Amino acid sequence: MLTGLLHLGRLVGIARSLARHDALWPLEQVSRRFAPLRACVWLLRVMFRRKRPGRPGERLAAAFADLGPSYVKLGQALSVRADLVGEDVARDLELLQDGLDPFPTDQAIATIEETLAMPLMQAFAQFDRDPVAAASIAQVHFAVTPDGRDVAVKVLRPGIVDKLDRDVGLFRFLAKMAERIYPPIRRLKPVAVVNTFEEWIRVELDLRLEGAAAAELKENCEGDEGFHVVDVDWERTGQRVLTTERIRGINIDDVDALRAAGHDVDDILARSSRIFFLQVFRDGYFHADMHPGNMFIDENGRLCPVDFGIMGRVTRRQRIFMADTLVGFLSRDYRRVADAHFEIGYVPPTQSRDLFTQALRAIGEPVLDKSLNEISVGRLLEQLFRTTERFDMPTQPDLLLLQKTMLVAEGVGRTLNPTLNMWLLARPLIEEWMIVNRGPEARITDTLRDTMETLERLPRTLQKAEETLDRLAKNGMNPDGSLREPQGASTNIKLWGPVVIIALLAAIAVNLAG
Repeated sequence: MLTGLLHLGRLVGIARSLARHDALWPLEQVSRRFAPLRACVWLLRVMFRRKRPGRPGERLAAAFADLGPSYVKLGQALSVRADLVGEDVARDLELLQDGLDPFPTDQAIATIEETLAMPLMQAFAQFDRDPVAAASIAQVHFAVTPDGRDVAVKVLRPGIVDKLDRDVGLFRFLAKMAERIYPPIRRLKPVAVVNTFEEWIRVELDLRLEGAAAAELKENCEGDEGFHVVDVDWERTGQRVLTTERIRGINIDDVDALRAAGHDVDDILARSSRIFFLQVFRDGYFHADMHPGNMFIDENGRLCPVDFGIMGRVTRRQRIFMADTLVGFLSRDYRRVADAHFEIGYVPPTQSRDLFTQALRAIGEPVLDKSLNEISVGRLLEQLFRTTERFDMPTQPDLLLLQKTMLVAEGVGRTLNPTLNMWLLARPLIEEWMIVNRGPEARITDTLRDTMETLERLPRTLQKAEETLDRLAKNGMNPDGSLREPQGASTNIKLWGPVVIIALLAAIAVNLAG
């Protein structure tokens, strides 16, 4: 009860901020179904609303920026969910920057000394007091270690952990309320949006996890030519401090500076396409915040990413699905795309495969009919994910993050060379990967892997089956369809055990035969 009242008080403050930025429209849309909420929105509009210029998404982004770090991060998370907020609003939220005024350097030094358990001048021979970047979660200072290495020191904002914990609790409360009050919204998984958001910030709030993400990416890409991930200085890293190698380079979107430094921008684009392909399809682990401010080109022409707070993962099944989808769309084989959706289970088997194929054609033709350099795979997938409601498809947050990363990568690619398409550059790599991972040998390996997983689950499955059959035999069903609690002695399961085992073995045999 008390928690609910606290959330209500915070909601009033949020609503006032939305009103001041003329961004009440999300509440207005929700309030159409609930008279009491309509009255509250009307009162807010009368008391606090200020007319502001700009599109609805721009005004909402300004309100989020005013509300502080949690809401800046929420806006960035919502920019991945065009299916939830609309394409235009998602684009405006993409531009939401998390740059804030820096916090006092003395506080940063206190955090460093407390986290590293040593005086500042013992940890660093030189420490620049002026931060080079200040974001919603942390700020960065350049420094030099006692052994002469140039490093970047990232320090969490004081009090940010408690504030974000409190705000995430509010976001989850609102998401659950939305699902309870308006069941159709469950298909869009608002609680999953909050969970994804929480995963992002948990990494950003424990800088050891961000350091581990950088180390994993570095290990995956160690042999990839022309790509360099910073080294982590673990001796000077803790929960609230991350120290990494300092990168000196040019932002990847500064084409004039790149050319003036003698770099081949077409080669940079080709390597960017290859590296992104390798991260997604080979490793299933990719840098998911690849805006130009997080990617530099060093003096040797290497791509050097920074800021590993948001990383994405895709399973092997999802990678196969994405490869089938990309190659299918680029070759206008819409049936192949439809089959991929049904095979992975994203479209329920009750839906018409023919109608879904027709819908895919309606999505693909307008995009693919453009010249090659204008084709946007990111926008293509965005349109695809927006068809989910019509075919009762649950939202896939992991793939939405990948799709949004694709859009950012495409934007950088067009800046480097508007006449080239990075996906067409990567298509031969994708097709080669498909041959290796979708050929007969790969299918046998997949079948064996699935079979072994089934066998590993067999004892637990049998135990659950015995418990269920025991309860059924002794007590039957309650009027509401649930099982009654077992009473008395254990039921003899000997007749049922062989039946369950035979059924499981038959399923395994069918799996092997397929």
